[in-house]
Amino acid sequence: MQRSDTQDPAYFHKVVDCQWACPAHTPVPEYIRLIGQGRYDDAYMVNWVSNVFPGVLGRTCDRPCEPACRRGRVEEKNVGEKKPEAVAICRLKRVAADHKSQELRALLPKPLPRNGKKVACVGAGPASLTVARDLATQGYAVTVFDGETKPGGFIRSQIPRFRLPESVIDEECGYILGLGVELRAGRRIESMRTLLAEGYDAVFVGCGAPRGRDLQLPGRQEAGERIRIGIDWLASVSFGHVTSVQPRVIVLGGGNTAMDCCRSARRLGASSVTVTVRSGYAQMKASPWEKEDAEHEGIPILDFHVPLAFEHEGGKLTGMRFKKAQTGEEVSIPCDEVLIAVGQENAFPWIERDAGIAFNEHGLPLLDAQSFQSSLPQVFFGGDAAFGPKNIITAVAHGHEAAVSIDRYLHAEPVTKRPPPHVNLLSQKMGIHEWSYDNGITNELRHKVPWAAAEKALASIRVEVELGFDAATAFKEAQRCLNCDVQTVFTDKLCIECDACVDICPMDSISFVENGAEADLRQRLKAPALNLAQDLYVSGTLKTARVMVKDEDVCLHCGLCAERCPTGAWDMQKFLLLTTKAGPACRDTPARAPLAERKVTA
Repeated sequence: MQRSDTQDPAYFHKVVDCQWACPAHTPVPEYIRLIGQGRYDDAYMVNWVSNVFPGVLGRTCDRPCEPACRRGRVEEKNVGEKKPEAVAICRLKRVAADHKSQELRALLPKPLPRNGKKVACVGAGPASLTVARDLATQGYAVTVFDGETKPGGFIRSQIPRFRLPESVIDEECGYILGLGVELRAGRRIESMRTLLAEGYDAVFVGCGAPRGRDLQLPGRQEAGERIRIGIDWLASVSFGHVTSVQPRVIVLGGGNTAMDCCRSARRLGASSVTVTVRSGYAQMKASPWEKEDAEHEGIPILDFHVPLAFEHEGGKLTGMRFKKAQTGEEVSIPCDEVLIAVGQENAFPWIERDAGIAFNEHGLPLLDAQSFQSSLPQVFFGGDAAFGPKNIITAVAHGHEAAVSIDRYLHAEPVTKRPPPHVNLLSQKMGIHEWSYDNGITNELRHKVPWAAAEKALASIRVEVELGFDAATAFKEAQRCLNCDVQTVFTDKLCIECDACVDICPMDSISFVENGAEADLRQRLKAPALNLAQDLYVSGTLKTARVMVKDEDVCLHCGLCAERCPTGAWDMQKFLLLTTKAGPACRDTPARAPLAERKVTA
């Protein structure tokens, strides 16, 4: 194998599995360390720079970081028969939001003077608000249009209040509007041509995927009065237009929207709520914890149930008929109301088809996947409006990239050229055998987030279920983080091949072997490296013609190798990656970057 190219920022970035998996590349270990130190404002700001909505995402994120967390792969010996679990990354993000001080606003960046450029954002959801945040700090006059009276988009209309209090949405949207962003609430854009004629230099479309899919089955029209589209029904509940449900409710669908529907129906007084899904339970699109939460509240999930018809008598819904996919047996389930949550679709009736924006056969805009630019150069898309329904953190990531593209476009620079991230490696030495981070590996298992009492939580749609970690529990959970961003950096010219690091490594992840092809090398290590998704760290050729090979997959980043090394060939260096946001740093023309981001170090 060739020597690992650790000068490539992607190498050590991939070792920080959680950050690599996050669409917005939030520096997860960085803010978790800050939480462990009680520096909640700093932890919040690390999040705010990357994911914009720490309080919202700390409650509702789909958590792509957690399945990637190394903790869930290396602690089998500690858990016995239990399943190893990741660090509670998402709920620690909420800790930073819940425990921040009143002085936080003073840490937010001050916008630069206006630069004479105007940008319109269609929709006030997470993608548009991210674009607005990034561009407003750089002096752009940003106007956000939305048909509702408050910003937030689907964050406000689709996520039930028992998961996300409205006060959190108001606060975090308020931080963005406080940067000088103009919100034109209650104005729904009816024509792209008209909007372009208003003299905006660029337009960002972040209107989401606002149309829920229907199911045209026998009985749909006859019993239609008590059959609702899930996302429309959730919006009606959120805005107080729906305050009750029928006694027996069936929810069709296996995604997170279906889980929100069934749990909402339970709180609005349904005596029986049943979820049915075509697929198997394991193949459901809903996040595992969303399914667990629904079942915890006594809601059964029936998998492999293919809907056949809505049953009715005299125009009144009485039940649904299903076929069990595994047996072919047909069954009827009585119900008085059905909520259809089988997916969402994009709809752009307000964009004239001769406005210069091309669409594909699925009704999605034809975009450059890197820049999010449409076929009309001044128009950009992001979030669910770009490539179909995803999640909040993906919408935020789209917003960051689109803001960079808009900034470059309005400076006459190619939008497909992406600027490199800010990266550094800083030694954590505090003496011969001490580090500036806590490298003690705790054996504690994942701590559970406390819930409100069931009788209180289920009695109201607006009582928040999860109470969040207190400071003491947050500290203990933060200690479970393995500091994967503190990298083991090897300098081969200092190595005397004494094998001291091999002897002391608790995970047998270091080997000194003859080089060879990767497939062969993985099998010849002290412990075979079986996870092909993780790189091998391969040194240059040493004096004995061997190479040092480290399996990044199971390394605990404990620093014992560096403590034991007599020559300093190993060092623990903290890797920090910050993706470049809109502003001078993202452009080709030389300019001194403003203080648009507050960088903190643990």
